[in-house]
Amino acid sequence: MERDTRAEAVRAIRRGLELGVTHIDTAEMYGSGAVEKMVAEAISGRRAEVFLVSKVLPHNASRRGTITACERSLERLKTDYLDCYLLHWPGDRPWADTLAAFEELERAGKIRSFGVSNFDARELGEAVRLAGPGRIRCNQVLYHLQERSIEHEVLPACKRFGVALVAYSPFGSGNFPSAKSRPGQVLEAIAKQRGITPRQVALAFLLRDESSFVIPKASREAHVVENAAADAVTLAAAEIAALDAAFPLPRRRAGVPMI
Repeated sequence: MERDTRAEAVRAIRRGLELGVTHIDTAEMYGSGAVEKMVAEAISGRRAEVFLVSKVLPHNASRRGTITACERSLERLKTDYLDCYLLHWPGDRPWADTLAAFEELERAGKIRSFGVSNFDARELGEAVRLAGPGRIRCNQVLYHLQERSIEHEVLPACKRFGVALVAYSPFGSGNFPSAKSRPGQVLEAIAKQRGITPRQVALAFLLRDESSFVIPKASREAHVVENAAADAVTLAAAEIAALDAAFPLPRRRAGVPMI
């Protein structure tokens, strides 16, 4: 991470904390640990304000490997604990071993809760069965206006099991709807009528279900301010219907989308 880019990202995180944006998501995979180090700099002296999440890579997720990976993340983040620790995607390691490691880390006070990421409905059900009711706190999945397939099975499964759905890349990872497209025009029209931005409308649509959360990437202060303001936006039923028609639910398919 270049020095100027890192400094800007640190400022963005600190600005987010000032605005009450306290959920910070990272992973050992991001920048091979460099992002965790950047987050440590950003939250220095303010750890108690942050809900801090990191993730273990599947190939590290054996029982011993998970514990070692978590300890490395804690060292990079310069903290004694994580608020939530996730398995980054299902992988080939036995989930029972990963979950046993999560429980060991929890007992040791190194994590306060745990969850999964990129799990489809069947996989989530199996994880809940192995961990026990109420133990899997969240399932982090790809979800944005142009990728709504998780609404078929994953979102209902999360509700059924009492698992929070956390949407990553809620703006489509560099592919946000263009104002030149018909769907983008619908988005723009709602934003203009409300005096807000299209991205704030997009976030409000994803947040229409109270069991869902979003974690938009924001490496600039202006983006953080824009994202934070979306929390106060509640779309009317007619606006939700218009967006639902402009960005229709795709056909049901196996698995979960990932980037």
